Amino acid sequence: MNTRRKFILTSAMAASGLGLSAFSPFSYGKNKVEPLKVGLIGCGSRGQGLASLMRKLPMISLVACCDPIKEHLDKGLSHADKGAKGFADYRELLEKGDIDAVIIATPLYLHFPMAMDAIDAGKHIYVEKTITYSIEEAEKLAQRVNGSSTILQVGHQYRYYALYHKVKEIIDKGWCGQVTQFECQYHSNQDWRKPVKDPSMERHINWRMYKEYSGGLMTELCAHQIDIVNWFVGTSPQKVTGMGSLDYWKDGRENFDHVRATYYYPEGIMSSVSSILTNAYKGYSMNILGTEGTVEILRDKAFIYAEPKHLELGTVDGVSGATVKNGSGDKAEPILFGNNDGKDLDPTSYALIDFVGCVREGRQPFCDVNKGKDTAVAVHLGNKAMEEEKFQYWSKS
Repeated sequence: MNTRRKFILTSAMAASGLGLSAFSPFSYGKNKVEPLKVGLIGCGSRGQGLASLMRKLPMISLVACCDPIKEHLDKGLSHADKGAKGFADYRELLEKGDIDAVIIATPLYLHFPMAMDAIDAGKHIYVEKTITYSIEEAEKLAQRVNGSSTILQVGHQYRYYALYHKVKEIIDKGWCGQVTQFECQYHSNQDWRKPVKDPSMERHINWRMYKEYSGGLMTELCAHQIDIVNWFVGTSPQKVTGMGSLDYWKDGRENFDHVRATYYYPEGIMSSVSSILTNAYKGYSMNILGTEGTVEILRDKAFIYAEPKHLELGTVDGVSGATVKNGSGDKAEPILFGNNDGKDLDPTSYALIDFVGCVREGRQPFCDVNKGKDTAVAVHLGNKAMEEEKFQYWSKS
């Protein structure tokens, strides 16, 4: 463990493969390059969060916002540039010739038509995850983008978090041995609802609850960790099974209030994914299980545990030869991480910064339309497995 421990405790490198320096932004500000003029489509909670981050990034100029709900639109504009225009219809925003790119932060079912219209309008696109409402839409959008000059980035912002780059480096260097299992959870103890002042707006505000607008917990929460596992493993899953149902929050919603899916990847790697709304223990977490060690990832920190080398055999519950001491060693070594630029911004800020760089330099994002499509396929297959109660298999298009 000495070499491993020294590596974890002293290495301050931020990444493997794509280094964080590859999307370090600050040359844009120093060189005073013209900011990218952006229009924000969707000013709900996520859109407002994006807008608040953009106002701190000198390489982005938020010049227009769109939302059919005036209260949301006003909040979006409060973070925008002075003189920014507001629209209730996104098609009017797309007609503005001075907008270089759009950020789509709308309910899931609108991602595909809005992205296709944005391509027609000659705009580059940053679209929130999950990229589309269905597998068919994901495939059509990828085909369209791949045949165009459009830069499309998907908002899987954890790919831009130094913590995950450090963990990827640890896995690739073999400090955990052969990784065979991933355990992912995104749990909370609440109804997942937003307050609604006007009952007629229920389905517009709480769209995540309804199948017409969203894939529920899988598309809105589990997609993050499914995308990370795809990245860490380096490929997509081959099949998935799962169970989900609506058992606790019987309040008129349609999407499941708890989901559990198991994905099978090549070479026997398996990943379990769950999201529940009745218990928040360790809320967001991932465990990466290898033959030599375990990595535990929490929201903003991570630890590595070494596997015991010598296990004591004895009698446990009347079973002779059973392992008396089992499980990983209980001594946690913290995993240190940091960004090359020393700024330690929010991962979404780095994702937005990389988007600007990709548009300016004509390169593909770390999470481009093809990676976004693959994650969407996995997510939607998980939902289908739960709804049909049978295995779903990956079919390469």
